[in-house]
Amino acid sequence: MTPFDTAVAFTLREEGGFTDDPRDPGGATNLGITRATLTHWRGRPATADDVRNLTVAEADAIYQALYWHAMRCDLLPIGIALMVFDFGVNAGPGTSVRELQQTVGVATDGLIGPVTALAATGADRAGLIAALHDAHEQHYRGLDDFPVFGAGWLARLTRCTARAIDLAASIP
Repeated sequence: MTPFDTAVAFTLREEGGFTDDPRDPGGATNLGITRATLTHWRGRPATADDVRNLTVAEADAIYQALYWHAMRCDLLPIGIALMVFDFGVNAGPGTSVRELQQTVGVATDGLIGPVTALAATGADRAGLIAALHDAHEQHYRGLDDFPVFGAGWLARLTRCTARAIDLAASIP
């Protein structure tokens, strides 16, 4: 499996199937893909039924193009890439990249380039994963809908962190 395959498999398991919770500002969502994201991807308005009928193959393509490649996760070590990718799916790519940049102490422009990649690659992997966990938790706790969705976000973050640490330890 490629690093992307590993990361997207984790995220798809976490995201699950179709939901349309009126408390969720994302609205109709399937496999973690919102109606707005599907509209952007397809270049035309998507309906709730379009979201409901989204295939894993199309979700995979969306995740690869709009998240993995857009955030340049391929420049990061796998455990760190998983943390950045999964948080990007939940909080938005720009937010995720800025959190990484703040954590490694580089300019926060929201784009992973050579400076950010070098800082992330040169960091202690377990330490950076732990610091990203803390930054992501702080982000979630600051959201207005934390009382509604916070327990689920934090549980997912714990599972993501554990998987990221396992992945980081598997690479010399």
